[in-house]
Parts: sequence; C-alpha cells; structure tokens
Amino acid sequence: MAALFKSNLMTPEQVAEYLGVSIETLNVWRCTKRYNLPYVKAGRLVRYRFEDVEAFVASRMQGGIA
Repeated sequence: MAALFKSNLMTPEQVAEYLGVSIETLNVWRCTKRYNLPYVKAGRLVRYRFEDVEAFVASRMQGGIA
C-alpha cells in the first residue's frame, strides 16, 4: 500500500478510504482527540503519515490468540 503514495504523507481522503470511515469522522476524531491518530498540520492542510495509520490499525486489533 505504501507504494501508492509518492510521499509518506496521506491526505484525509486517502486515510478515510483506507480505514473505511468518512472524512467527517476523521475530523471529529482529530478535534475531540477521541483516538490517538497522529497527524501533521501545515497551515490548513492536514496529512497523516502512513506508518502512523498502520500503527493505529494495529493498536485497534481485538481478539486473536494470546
């Protein structure tokens, strides 16, 4: 998946698609700090590092064999 991005930074649209949530959901998470999904802010632009998104997904894993 990382090869799809020219840089390591993903737009909110890309992250929303990757996680299967809406862009508005990402906005709420970011504003309320509901989940620890780090982001980069440059002016009005918001970007997410691909490795942070992968770490977020890994941290949300439930169940499995101990």
